[in-house]
Amino acid sequence: MSDDDAVEALAERLRGASRVTVVTGAGVSAASGIPTFRGPGGLWRRHRPEELATAAAFARDPKLVWEWYAWRRGLVASAKPNRAHEVLAEWSRRFPRFRLITQNVDGLHERAGTSDVIRFHGSLWEVSCWEDCGRTPARWRDERAFEDLPPRVSSSAPGPRHPRPGRRRGVLPPRCDACGGWLRPGVVWFGEPIDPEVLEASREALDCDVCIAVGTSAVVYPAAGLVTTAGARGAFTAEVNPEATPASGAVDLAIAGPAEEVLGRVDRRL
Repeated sequence: MSDDDAVEALAERLRGASRVTVVTGAGVSAASGIPTFRGPGGLWRRHRPEELATAAAFARDPKLVWEWYAWRRGLVASAKPNRAHEVLAEWSRRFPRFRLITQNVDGLHERAGTSDVIRFHGSLWEVSCWEDCGRTPARWRDERAFEDLPPRVSSSAPGPRHPRPGRRRGVLPPRCDACGGWLRPGVVWFGEPIDPEVLEASREALDCDVCIAVGTSAVVYPAAGLVTTAGARGAFTAEVNPEATPASGAVDLAIAGPAEEVLGRVDRRL
Protein backbone atom coordinates (compact mmCIF):
# COMPACT_ATOMS: atom_id res chain seq x y z
CA MET A 1 0.00 0.00 0.00
CA SER A 2 1.35 3.42 -0.97
CA ASP A 3 1.72 6.22 1.56
CA ASP A 4 -1.21 8.14 0.06
CA ASP A 5 -3.37 5.01 0.08
CA ALA A 6 -2.55 4.43 3.76
CA VAL A 7 -3.51 7.99 4.65
CA GLU A 8 -6.77 7.65 2.73
CA ALA A 9 -7.49 4.29 4.37
CA LEU A 10 -7.16 5.80 7.83
CA ALA A 11 -9.29 8.78 6.86
CA GLU A 12 -11.96 6.43 5.51
CA ARG A 13 -12.04 4.51 8.79
CA LEU A 14 -12.37 7.74 10.74
CA ARG A 15 -15.22 9.00 8.56
CA GLY A 16 -17.38 6.12 9.70
CA ALA A 17 -16.34 6.20 13.35
CA SER A 18 -17.91 7.78 16.41
CA ARG A 19 -15.71 6.21 19.08
CA VAL A 20 -12.11 7.25 18.42
CA THR A 21 -9.23 6.78 20.85
CA VAL A 22 -5.72 8.11 20.28
CA VAL A 23 -2.66 7.14 22.31
CA THR A 24 0.19 9.63 22.04
CA GLY A 25 3.86 9.53 22.96
CA ALA A 26 6.89 11.79 22.84
CA GLY A 27 6.91 11.91 19.04
CA VAL A 28 3.82 14.13 19.07
CA SER A 29 5.73 16.90 20.85
CA ALA A 30 8.99 16.54 18.91
CA ALA A 31 8.00 19.22 16.37
CA SER A 32 7.39 21.60 19.28
CA GLY A 33 11.05 21.29 20.24
CA ILE A 34 10.57 18.89 23.13
CA PRO A 35 13.35 16.23 23.03
CA THR A 36 12.28 12.61 23.29
CA PHE A 37 13.77 10.40 25.98
CA ARG A 38 15.45 8.22 23.41
CA GLY A 39 16.39 10.90 20.89
CA PRO A 40 19.73 12.71 20.43
CA GLY A 41 18.52 15.56 22.64
CA GLY A 42 17.87 13.27 25.58
CA LEU A 43 21.02 14.08 27.55
CA TRP A 44 21.06 16.69 30.31
CA ARG A 45 24.26 17.46 32.22
CA ARG A 46 25.63 14.11 31.03
CA HIS A 47 22.64 12.28 32.53
CA ARG A 48 20.16 10.20 30.62
CA PRO A 49 16.46 10.59 31.53
CA GLU A 50 16.33 6.93 32.57
CA GLU A 51 18.90 7.79 35.26
CA LEU A 52 16.83 10.66 36.65
CA ALA A 53 13.18 9.67 36.26
CA THR A 54 13.20 7.13 39.08
CA ALA A 55 12.36 7.09 42.77
CA ALA A 56 15.87 5.81 43.50
CA ALA A 57 17.43 8.83 41.76
CA PHE A 58 15.24 11.22 43.76
CA ALA A 59 16.09 9.50 47.02
CA ARG A 60 19.79 9.69 46.15
CA ASP A 61 19.88 13.30 44.92
CA PRO A 62 16.51 15.06 45.13
CA LYS A 63 17.98 18.48 44.25
CA LEU A 64 19.46 17.18 40.99
CA VAL A 65 16.19 15.52 39.95
CA TRP A 66 14.18 18.62 40.85
CA GLU A 67 16.56 20.81 38.79
CA TRP A 68 16.12 18.49 35.81
CA TYR A 69 12.35 18.82 35.99
CA ALA A 70 12.68 22.60 36.42
CA TRP A 71 14.76 22.62 33.21
CA ARG A 72 12.09 20.57 31.44
CA ARG A 73 9.33 22.92 32.60
CA GLY A 74 11.29 25.86 31.24
CA LEU A 75 11.75 24.06 27.92
CA VAL A 76 8.04 23.28 27.62
CA ALA A 77 7.10 26.80 28.70
CA SER A 78 8.80 28.24 25.63
CA ALA A 79 7.23 25.65 23.29
CA LYS A 80 3.93 25.83 21.44
CA PRO A 81 1.53 23.07 20.38
CA ASN A 82 2.25 21.88 16.84
CA ARG A 83 -0.09 20.73 14.07
CA ALA A 84 -0.41 17.24 15.58
CA HIS A 85 -1.72 18.70 18.85
CA GLU A 86 -4.07 20.98 16.92
CA VAL A 87 -5.51 18.18 14.78
CA LEU A 88 -6.18 16.00 17.81
CA ALA A 89 -7.87 18.94 19.57
CA GLU A 90 -10.09 19.38 16.49
CA TRP A 91 -10.91 15.66 16.47
CA SER A 92 -11.87 15.84 20.14
CA ARG A 93 -14.69 18.15 19.04
CA ARG A 94 -15.49 16.32 15.79
CA PHE A 95 -16.01 12.79 17.10
CA PRO A 96 -18.82 12.20 19.63
CA ARG A 97 -16.80 9.80 21.79
CA PHE A 98 -13.19 10.88 21.40
CA ARG A 99 -10.64 9.95 24.06
CA LEU A 100 -7.00 10.96 24.21
CA ILE A 101 -4.53 8.96 26.30
CA THR A 102 -1.11 10.57 26.47
CA GLN A 103 2.17 9.30 27.86
CA ASN A 104 3.48 12.87 27.68
CA VAL A 105 3.65 15.03 30.79
CA ASP A 106 4.13 18.38 29.00
CA GLY A 107 0.50 19.56 28.87
CA LEU A 108 0.66 20.61 25.20
CA HIS A 109 -2.51 18.67 24.35
CA GLU A 110 -4.44 20.75 26.87
CA ARG A 111 -2.89 23.97 25.62
CA ALA A 112 -4.01 23.04 22.09
CA GLY A 113 -7.60 22.76 23.33
CA THR A 114 -8.16 19.08 24.09
CA SER A 115 -10.13 18.58 27.29
CA ASP A 116 -10.43 15.55 29.56
CA VAL A 117 -7.01 14.22 28.58
CA ILE A 118 -6.09 10.94 30.26
CA ARG A 119 -2.58 11.62 31.57
CA PHE A 120 -1.08 8.15 31.70
CA HIS A 121 2.18 9.30 33.29
CA GLY A 122 1.00 12.35 35.24
CA SER A 123 1.86 16.00 34.65
CA LEU A 124 5.03 18.05 34.62
CA TRP A 125 3.00 20.90 36.12
CA GLU A 126 1.93 19.09 39.27
CA VAL A 127 3.65 17.89 42.43
CA SER A 128 3.00 15.29 45.11
CA CYS A 129 4.30 14.55 48.57
CA TRP A 130 7.37 12.31 48.51
CA GLU A 131 6.38 10.90 51.91
CA ASP A 132 2.82 10.25 50.69
CA CYS A 133 1.64 11.73 53.97
CA GLY A 134 -2.07 11.52 53.10
CA ARG A 135 -2.70 15.10 54.17
CA THR A 136 -2.51 16.52 50.64
CA PRO A 137 -4.15 15.61 47.32
CA ALA A 138 -2.47 12.74 45.51
CA ARG A 139 -1.18 15.33 43.01
CA TRP A 140 -1.72 19.04 42.82
CA ARG A 141 -0.48 22.11 41.02
CA ASP A 142 1.75 24.04 43.41
CA GLU A 143 3.18 27.44 42.49
CA ARG A 144 6.61 26.44 43.80
CA ALA A 145 7.07 24.39 40.66
CA PHE A 146 7.03 27.70 38.74
CA GLU A 147 9.37 29.81 40.87
CA ASP A 148 12.17 29.77 38.29
CA LEU A 149 9.83 30.51 35.35
CA PRO A 150 8.29 33.77 34.08
CA PRO A 151 4.91 34.73 35.62
CA ARG A 152 3.13 34.21 32.29
CA VAL A 153 4.05 30.51 32.46
CA SER A 154 2.44 30.06 35.85
CA SER A 155 -0.77 31.68 34.64
CA SER A 156 -1.01 29.73 31.37
CA ALA A 157 0.21 26.25 32.34
CA PRO A 158 -2.47 23.54 32.48
CA GLY A 159 -3.91 22.07 35.63
CA PRO A 160 -6.09 23.18 38.55
CA ARG A 161 -4.47 25.31 41.20
CA HIS A 162 -4.34 23.88 44.72
CA PRO A 163 -2.09 26.34 46.59
CA ARG A 164 -0.78 25.26 49.94
CA PRO A 165 -0.35 27.73 52.82
CA GLY A 166 2.97 28.75 54.38
CA ARG A 167 5.14 28.26 51.30
CA ARG A 168 8.86 27.89 51.91
CA ARG A 169 10.65 29.50 49.00
CA GLY A 170 14.23 28.93 47.93
CA VAL A 171 14.48 25.30 49.09
CA LEU A 172 15.15 22.59 46.51
CA PRO A 173 13.19 20.46 46.48
CA PRO A 174 10.39 22.48 48.09
CA ARG A 175 8.87 21.04 51.25
CA CYS A 176 5.38 19.69 51.78
CA ASP A 177 3.48 22.15 53.98
CA ALA A 178 1.50 19.33 55.56
CA CYS A 179 4.34 17.10 56.76
CA GLY A 180 7.61 18.89 55.96
CA GLY A 181 8.78 16.18 53.57
CA TRP A 182 10.03 16.84 50.07
CA LEU A 183 7.75 17.62 47.17
CA ARG A 184 8.40 15.47 44.12
CA PRO A 185 7.27 16.00 40.51
CA GLY A 186 3.72 14.75 39.97
CA VAL A 187 4.70 12.21 37.34
CA VAL A 188 4.92 8.43 37.13
CA TRP A 189 8.56 7.40 37.22
CA PHE A 190 10.11 4.28 35.73
CA GLY A 191 9.26 1.33 37.96
CA GLU A 192 6.17 2.96 39.47
CA PRO A 193 2.62 1.69 38.87
CA ILE A 194 0.07 3.65 36.87
CA ASP A 195 -2.61 5.23 39.06
CA PRO A 196 -5.50 2.72 39.23
CA GLU A 197 -8.13 5.29 38.19
CA VAL A 198 -6.01 6.32 35.18
CA LEU A 199 -5.53 2.70 34.18
CA GLU A 200 -9.28 2.06 34.46
CA ALA A 201 -10.15 5.13 32.38
CA SER A 202 -7.61 4.05 29.74
CA ARG A 203 -9.05 0.55 29.57
CA GLU A 204 -12.57 1.91 29.15
CA ALA A 205 -11.35 4.13 26.29
CA LEU A 206 -10.18 1.04 24.38
CA ASP A 207 -13.79 0.09 23.62
CA CYS A 208 -13.73 2.10 20.41
CA ASP A 209 -14.15 1.93 16.64
CA VAL A 210 -10.67 3.23 15.78
CA CYS A 211 -7.56 3.33 17.97
CA ILE A 212 -4.44 5.14 16.78
CA ALA A 213 -0.98 5.18 18.35
CA VAL A 214 0.85 8.40 17.45
CA GLY A 215 4.51 9.07 18.15
CA THR A 216 4.98 6.20 20.59
CA SER A 217 7.99 3.90 20.91
CA ALA A 218 5.77 0.95 21.89
CA VAL A 219 8.39 -0.34 24.34
CA VAL A 220 7.17 1.00 27.69
CA TYR A 221 4.43 -1.09 29.29
CA PRO A 222 1.60 -0.98 30.13
CA ALA A 223 1.15 1.93 27.68
CA ALA A 224 2.68 -0.11 24.85
CA GLY A 225 -0.13 -2.67 25.07
CA LEU A 226 -3.06 -0.27 24.85
CA VAL A 227 -3.51 -0.26 21.07
CA THR A 228 -3.19 -4.03 20.69
CA THR A 229 -5.78 -4.44 23.47
CA ALA A 230 -8.15 -2.19 21.52
CA GLY A 231 -7.55 -4.34 18.45
CA ALA A 232 -8.38 -7.47 20.41
CA ARG A 233 -11.70 -5.85 21.33
CA GLY A 234 -12.53 -5.26 17.67
CA ALA A 235 -11.18 -1.79 16.97
CA PHE A 236 -9.39 -0.87 13.75
CA THR A 237 -5.84 -0.06 14.85
CA ALA A 238 -3.25 2.22 13.28
CA GLU A 239 0.20 3.54 14.08
CA VAL A 240 1.75 6.85 13.04
CA ASN A 241 5.49 7.05 13.70
CA PRO A 242 8.60 8.07 11.75
CA GLU A 243 10.16 4.63 12.30
CA ALA A 244 8.86 1.12 12.75
CA THR A 245 8.20 0.03 16.33
CA PRO A 246 7.53 -3.34 17.99
CA ALA A 247 3.83 -2.64 17.46
CA SER A 248 4.07 -1.95 13.72
CA GLY A 249 3.42 -5.53 12.72
CA ALA A 250 0.52 -5.93 15.13
CA VAL A 251 -1.66 -3.02 13.98
CA ASP A 252 -3.99 -3.00 10.98
CA LEU A 253 -2.26 -0.02 9.39
CA ALA A 254 1.16 1.55 9.98
CA ILE A 255 1.99 4.94 8.46
CA ALA A 256 5.59 6.13 8.53
CA GLY A 257 6.11 9.85 9.07
CA PRO A 258 6.17 12.67 11.62
CA ALA A 259 2.96 13.03 13.60
CA GLU A 260 2.32 16.64 12.58
CA GLU A 261 2.62 15.82 8.88
CA VAL A 262 0.64 12.58 8.79
CA LEU A 263 -2.20 13.78 11.03
CA GLY A 264 -2.44 16.97 9.00
CA ARG A 265 -2.81 14.96 5.80
CA VAL A 266 -5.42 12.66 7.33
CA ASP A 267 -7.37 15.63 8.69
CA ARG A 268 -7.49 17.31 5.27
CA ARG A 269 -9.22 14.20 3.86
CA LEU A 270 -11.94 14.04 6.48
